[in-house]
This record gives sequence, structure tokens and C-alpha cells, in this order.
Amino acid sequence: MKNDNASKVRVGLFFGGKSVEHEVSVVSALQAYNAFDTGKYDVITVYITKDGKMYTGGKTNDISAYKDIDGVVKSAVRVNLVNDGGRFYLVRYPSKTFGSDVVSEIDVAFPVVHGTNVEDGTLQGYFKTVGIPFVGCDVCASALGMDKAATKAVMKMNGIPVLDCVSVNVREYFDNKDEIIEKIEKNTRFPVIVKPVNLGSSVGVKKVSEHGELMSALDEAFMFSTTVLAENAVENLKEINCSVLGDKYEAVASVCEEPVNDEGILTYEDKYVSSGGKSGSKGAESSGTKSSGMANLKRKIPADISKELEEKVRDYSVKAFTAMGCSGVSRIDYLYDTVNEELYLNEFNTIPGSLAFYLWEATGIKFDELLDRLVKLAFKREREESGIFYSFETNILKGIELPKGTKN
Repeated sequence: MKNDNASKVRVGLFFGGKSVEHEVSVVSALQAYNAFDTGKYDVITVYITKDGKMYTGGKTNDISAYKDIDGVVKSAVRVNLVNDGGRFYLVRYPSKTFGSDVVSEIDVAFPVVHGTNVEDGTLQGYFKTVGIPFVGCDVCASALGMDKAATKAVMKMNGIPVLDCVSVNVREYFDNKDEIIEKIEKNTRFPVIVKPVNLGSSVGVKKVSEHGELMSALDEAFMFSTTVLAENAVENLKEINCSVLGDKYEAVASVCEEPVNDEGILTYEDKYVSSGGKSGSKGAESSGTKSSGMANLKRKIPADISKELEEKVRDYSVKAFTAMGCSGVSRIDYLYDTVNEELYLNEFNTIPGSLAFYLWEATGIKFDELLDRLVKLAFKREREESGIFYSFETNILKGIELPKGTKN
């Protein structure tokens, strides 16, 4: 688990990747980088470019350098992750003619990534194949959490309320747009929310108020996903978010927050670009990152809701987290109809923006302690899975003959 000659755990902090939330990942990861307890951890930053190449060293740990991403890449060393006898190395690629190609050794991978191709189980599957312990949800939970339709199905099975939706794939839509629009209008009512099935950060999400807006909203959503959902908008809306920390055996919920936005739906710009840092979020100010990431969002912490509703949100959150088989830290977002007093789980964030540190600091857990718990959970899962058999002796290949004409 640790370097034989040192007491510190070496953490590979992976971020970026082929995702529309690439830049958000950079912010979240480097917030975490600056919050780690350096007395316990050596943190090695690994930046993943939008075409999937990994780089370490140089300026990869400097947030200000990412104004010039090409410059960051030029300053760093391209590497691959290699398992050599149960030790994990970041190895230079392409290799040098002479000398060692090992750039760093790491004990655990810590992905701080958002969106498709990284948060959805893809990167987790890579770590699983390499064999390295990694922080956060496993492949299945990551994939379920990214797919909003799958999330709804799991929630319904566990008695947690969600909005019904119409799910449309890209082929059926472009084969017959009029028929699909008619289907949506028949099964929903305006206003309607149209959104990609597998994205976060409000990318591609539109609130549609009338028939004439529906086609353009669908066209835009299909730019980001091959499957799109349409569901009733919750009017008289109050948004409530809650974070959960732990694993499928034991988990705890944070305090609740209430994002504040006059327009009804938080856009990508609301979350990451606007200067909404003066939000009263203690976590944002104490970590010196008031103007960065999700800590930048205007919010009320704790949420302005009744004690009864708060307990319901927190109970649902722990139940949902364990039902999905999550691990690490997640944020679960809810929609609340203030007139009809109806609560709906909206979506999962298996690697939330800024790792939801501001919610945990408001709950009494500092950012460095949160990171410490996440790494310990990764090693806990590794210990639990180490006793599982993944192969067994068999003679099934003995005497096998390929059919004639088969290449061998």
C-alpha cells in the first residue's frame, strides 16, 4: 500500500479527460490537490487531455497555467500507468533510449473527473483492469449514476420518488421527429425539461414552454448524447442538494444546501463561471477557493427547509447511495414542489463538483479530513475484494480444435 521507505501514501490525482466537463474537472482536482494533508500524502497530479493522453509533472498542478493548456502539456511528461508485480508506476511514453522510464510510483488512484468517458465507469474500468486501488464508486455504480434513466429505475425499485420521463434515442428521433414530439407532448405537459441522459453540469438541458421550442431543445440535447429524456418541469421549484460519504455498507449524509438562481434552472455558467462566490459557504472561503468550481455557486447552507423535509432528504440520500452501491463521496440533487409539497430525486453526481467539500465543511468535516476518508475507503474496498476469486483451474481449453476455416 505504501512506499517501503516512506510513511506517506502516494496518491495519483487523475483529472481532465474526454468530456464536456473537462475544465470543471481541472478546477475540482486542483482544489483537492491544495487541500491534501502533505504530512500524510504525496500527491502526483496526472492531467488527462481531451484525446485521452496522460501527463504528469511540470505545470500540471498549477491552476493558473491552464489558461494555456498547450503550455501545460509541453511542460509535463507523457506517461502510462503500469502494474509491475503489484506496484504501480507512471512510466514515460514513448520510452527513452537510455535510463529508467519510471517517472513516479503511486499507491492509489484518485479520479476527480466529471462527465461521460471518465466519470461514467470508463476511467474506473481502466483502473480496475490495471489493478490499482482507486477512490470513489466502482464501475457499475459509476455507470448507473451517470445514466439518468437507469438511476430512475433503481430509485423506483427502492421506493424513492422520481419524475416519470419519456426516453428517446437518436435514431428514432431523426427517423421521425414529428412522431417523437407528439409522443412527448402526449406523455408530458408544458413546461418540459429536455436533457441528455448522461451529462451533468446542466450541459444540454433546456426548459421548454411551448411546442415550437421542443424540436430545437431536442436537437441541442442530441449534440451531447445518443439518448435524451423529456420530463415534466417541477413548478414552484426549490432545489435541494445533499452529499453522502461512505460505502454500500455504511454511509452518512451531509447538511442540505439550496442553490439559488432567479431563472429556475442552474446553467453551466451559473455553476462554474459566474461570480457567485459570496454565498455564505464556509467551505469555499476557508479553503481559499471562493471563486472556483461548485464552491462559487450562490447557495443557502443549510437549506431553508423544514426539519422534517431535511430529514427526508438525508434519509433518501443514504438509501439511494447504498442502493446504487456507491463508494466515496457523491452529491444527490432533488427537486421540491413547494406548493404540492412533493419531493423528487433528480440526479446523482458520483464525483461531485469540488467533491462537495463545502457541504462537508458545513457538516463539520474539513476538506483534508474528507480527502483522508476517501483514500481510506479506497483501501478498504481493496482489502474486501482481495479475497474474491476471479479465476479457477479448468481444462476447458485442453484439446480444443477450431472449426475449419477459422484463423489461428
